[in-house]
Amino acid sequence: MIHPVDKLAVCLIQTELYWEDATANLSSLEEKIAGIDQPVDVVVLPEMFNTGFTMDTRLAEPMNLTTTKWMKHIALQTNALIIGSFAVKENGLFFNRLMCVQPDGSFLYSDKRHLFRMGEEHQNYTSGNTRLLVKWKGWNIFPLVCYDLRFPVWSRNLASDPYDLLIYVANWPARRAHAWRTLLKARAIENLAYVVGVNRIGADANGVGHQGDSAALDFLGEPLFDLGNKETEKIVYLSKPELQKYRQSFPAYLDADEFNLIL
Repeated sequence: MIHPVDKLAVCLIQTELYWEDATANLSSLEEKIAGIDQPVDVVVLPEMFNTGFTMDTRLAEPMNLTTTKWMKHIALQTNALIIGSFAVKENGLFFNRLMCVQPDGSFLYSDKRHLFRMGEEHQNYTSGNTRLLVKWKGWNIFPLVCYDLRFPVWSRNLASDPYDLLIYVANWPARRAHAWRTLLKARAIENLAYVVGVNRIGADANGVGHQGDSAALDFLGEPLFDLGNKETEKIVYLSKPELQKYRQSFPAYLDADEFNLIL
């Protein structure tokens, strides 16, 4: 008999975003999520899902304002953990903040660690220094943001407190799609974990195109599915027993180098 926590239903929302228009994006996303016709445990949205990847910090919100309240509403409505990032203003600083909101309204967050200097993100936002491990329905989930995918040390699974699922929310440009697909596979293999990457589609106001390629991969780096460039929602069902069985037979993570991060 399968215990309820043995299976995790994760819904990936791959969508085009309205540039710097939070009202339009939240309305559009709410309609898409309302159309999910099966129970889900986790809903994953793209990076800066309410505005697109903007460097205009005037659009940043204080915590617990419109977008936070919207996420709480969606979490309650779906009875799921809602994950996505948006621009936050706090104590005079600006953060690309990844939020994980539970149905009871409680939430955890971390700020994007690696800021995309080629897009001048490092000149507008402040880097985070906290790794967030979310415990949800018997699973350990480690969520990160876009450019963090390129840095394996920050993404590293730790034998002392391992995660089961690594999630990346992104606005990853189409011209670097090969890197996106390759690095998602690498992170799954080296960390012996499921990996989910959710990217947007469409061009932003700066003319940067995005082709999606949102995907779910198993702990061998094998694709469970790839959404290509379609605007769609897709549910993947992950198996905890299969992950544990493989880790027991091939416990490479126990031989990983120990290290201390300088934050």
